[in-house]
Amino acid sequence: VFLAEMAAVVPWGMLEALIEPRYPKMGPQGGRRPFPLPVMLRIYCLQQWYTLSDPGTEEGLYDIQSMRAFCGLELGRDAIPDETTILNFRHLLERHELTKAIFAAVSEHLAAKGELLRGGTIVDATLIAASPSTKNKEGRRDPEMSQSKKGNQWYFGMKAHVGVDAESGLVPTAGVTTGKVHDAKVMDRLIREDDAAVYGDKAYASEAKKRAAEDAGVLWAVKEKAKPGRDLTQRQRARNRRFGRVRAKVEHIFRVVKCQFGYRKVRYRGIAKNGAQVFALLALANLYLVRGRLASAA
Repeated sequence: VFLAEMAAVVPWGMLEALIEPRYPKMGPQGGRRPFPLPVMLRIYCLQQWYTLSDPGTEEGLYDIQSMRAFCGLELGRDAIPDETTILNFRHLLERHELTKAIFAAVSEHLAAKGELLRGGTIVDATLIAASPSTKNKEGRRDPEMSQSKKGNQWYFGMKAHVGVDAESGLVPTAGVTTGKVHDAKVMDRLIREDDAAVYGDKAYASEAKKRAAEDAGVLWAVKEKAKPGRDLTQRQRARNRRFGRVRAKVEHIFRVVKCQFGYRKVRYRGIAKNGAQVFALLALANLYLVRGRLASAA
């Protein structure tokens, strides 16, 4: 049921047109013919939805009929892409930053459908854990990942930063950094030029940015932060609760990525590869959140 729903709402033609100029054409005489682009794109989506490795994806295509049907493959008639072919396609997307283009194209597609609205942005970030193991050739942890403290707990990994539309709950802007980068440093890249309101938790509190927003006529809906040695006033607590109801929408996209798609830990080394996967996951999560309305409209 899930695969049938997603097959109906993903704008396949648009995404294939983005990738096609970079996709290898027919090789020289005697070379192996590349698999059709629609098949490889659908296999890549399966990897994101089910948290599959390259070998795991190949095994799934042999073992699970619904996955083969989704990709338009049939045992005995069609060749099944091996793990190296799947790996090479993923590297193609990473090398040319095509997942960023896919994320932007999906956002434009949803805006054209009236799903992605304008008016305000909720900024937030989530930690994605990385393996702290040093059992590798270099004998050290991933140098592009770093530690970050949340509450009284330390985490090792990277951060996914998102700007969520305050009306629809979808993600039009995003970015990735190493774990130690403070959330507020990425804030300006997440806010859209025509935003009339900015929502965020107390990590984004800034008197300078608050004054700049008020001077520009933008609603500054970032949570108030208590000053050292003082408590929040009753009015400040009421204000935080009121804006917190809107800010809660940001958790929906994280729930889909981390719980529905199972992306709780990075699979690769380095920010570039993992960042490419984050953009793909956010694009697919946007489509997942509105799949019912898109299917009804179609």
